[in-house]
Amino acid sequence: MGGASSARRAADLPSPSRGPRPAMTSIGDLPEDVLVELLSLLPARELLRTCRLVCSQWRYVVDLNTLWKRKCQRDGFYRQSYDRTISDWKIFYMLCYMKKNLLKNPRAEENFQHWTIDSNEGDKWKIEDLPGAHGSHMSDPRVHKYFVTSYGPCFKSQLITLDKEGYWDQLMDEIRPEITVKDWYAARFDCGCRYELTVRLLSKDWICLEEFHPEPVDIEQWSDAKWREISHTFQNYPAGVRHIWFQHGGQDRQYWAGWYGVRVTNSSITIGPPTSL
Repeated sequence: MGGASSARRAADLPSPSRGPRPAMTSIGDLPEDVLVELLSLLPARELLRTCRLVCSQWRYVVDLNTLWKRKCQRDGFYRQSYDRTISDWKIFYMLCYMKKNLLKNPRAEENFQHWTIDSNEGDKWKIEDLPGAHGSHMSDPRVHKYFVTSYGPCFKSQLITLDKEGYWDQLMDEIRPEITVKDWYAARFDCGCRYELTVRLLSKDWICLEEFHPEPVDIEQWSDAKWREISHTFQNYPAGVRHIWFQHGGQDRQYWAGWYGVRVTNSSITIGPPTSL
């Protein structure tokens, strides 16, 4: 009898394995720093278009500067020196992430596709392989071809519409990111030539708001034929920039039949965060 009652009492005792289970923790219960770390793993598009709409807490976290700074660290956009100058890490990240060459076919790999031929005199534009006759190689291994002018004026251009490239009006008007233009040009060793470049920032009504048009570069005959870079960065330009117009070209100065004029390649226009943001 005693043994049976003892067995019943033992059965009535709560088993350690049957104790009350803790409530499952949801992602919303995570500390803010942990949630920042997790969400920073997601693509920016998902954060802005999906995660930000989940709830007020997620919207708050997605808008945190610390999250976008963490994304900059993950994607290689961060430098410790930026801590003193960057105040809006979300805009900084977006501008770094979107940065690309807005000029298409800059190295003549697609014939003259994407270029508008504005002037095509002499024996007209031509494409040649590097280094070309009496020319030199470039330091950039990606460049294998160049465009070359003739004895009459040869100019070509591209028009960039910023909203089609992802740069919305408010960003251009309020942040005014830096617009950097680069171009490479060279002459033949045996012939002098002239190089010209014009870049204009245009409004939606095609009004020129700011222009970069340096003096033409005249290269004498018997030059070193080296490739040279020209660069300019637009900063603090007027509000209302909606298009960028890029034109370059030139001609030879000996007026020889054929293609003895200036050579151009590896042109670029990039948009990046301003020095102070």
